[in-house]
Amino acid sequence: MAAGVCGTLLLLLLLAGPRPVPAELTDGNSEHLKREHSLMKPYQGAGSAAMPLWDFQGSTMVTSQYVRLTPDERSREGSIWNRVPCFLKDWELHVHFRIHGADKKNLHGDGLALWYTQERLVPGPVFGSKDNFHGLAIFLDTYPNDEATERMFPYISAMVNNGSLMYDHSKDGRWTELAGCTADLRNQNHDTFLAVRYSRGRLTVMTDVEDKNEWKNCIDIAGVQLPTGYFFGASAGTGDLSDNHDIISMKLFQLMVEHPLEDETVDWTKIEPSVSLLKSPKDNVDDPTGNFRSGPLTGWKVFLLLLCALLGIIVCAVVGAVVFQKRQERNKRFY
Repeated sequence: MAAGVCGTLLLLLLLAGPRPVPAELTDGNSEHLKREHSLMKPYQGAGSAAMPLWDFQGSTMVTSQYVRLTPDERSREGSIWNRVPCFLKDWELHVHFRIHGADKKNLHGDGLALWYTQERLVPGPVFGSKDNFHGLAIFLDTYPNDEATERMFPYISAMVNNGSLMYDHSKDGRWTELAGCTADLRNQNHDTFLAVRYSRGRLTVMTDVEDKNEWKNCIDIAGVQLPTGYFFGASAGTGDLSDNHDIISMKLFQLMVEHPLEDETVDWTKIEPSVSLLKSPKDNVDDPTGNFRSGPLTGWKVFLLLLCALLGIIVCAVVGAVVFQKRQERNKRFY
């Protein structure tokens, strides 16, 4: 009995640690910067209707300091898209952005989206771009449409779509969300950044929005399959509520990663966007912090689990010692 309890506690201890560590992001080494997929100052074609390597539409305005996807006005939408399809299997995108507007308490919206998709320059209801897309979307949602939600906004989330899923604005995309986090990224007086890394089927999203010059983990998902040959873009939309949504830069870096030999035989342009999940995103349940209860264990939960396991082992040791002593005394009676 004691051995069984100890074995169970030891199993819990092994399951509790170690946890997967966040992916290390590149330091922005210019050697691996892919300029054909990057948007940086000085913007060529600023103030005109054309830019080399990039197309824009809707309310998008290119200035010398930023690309404004929407002004702080109602019912506007705009986007900017790279003209060159990306055939990198491993990449990292650094986005310098700013979302700001007049001090309207909580009356601002709707947010900004970053895309790696098959479609480009197609306006629609999902933060200024089309629904039922093929590829990856990262949403920076600044307004809670679901009045029943307990999560805190602004909220960053990820979605992978093969064209069959619809983004539900009324639920802030919760039914199709893979993972997400809360980030205080609006109306900041300092620079705000987002990094999206895709390498060997692992999607990592990190933020630098606290003026600390360090990345903070937001999303980390394995089992993500994205094809090559898709396009990078950014879009934003406003409705009854509004904000300025600005892109200052988008820098794409190639990651030098070794792949198994069998990957050489794969036609990466034919892969369907997908995610290998243990459960459907529809099973996700919010908690007040904006994270999923079914997500990875947080630090304090791991600590409590380890503490309980340690106390359990101590109890097992004491019980074992008592049982052993009683057996010794029983054996002495036969001599």
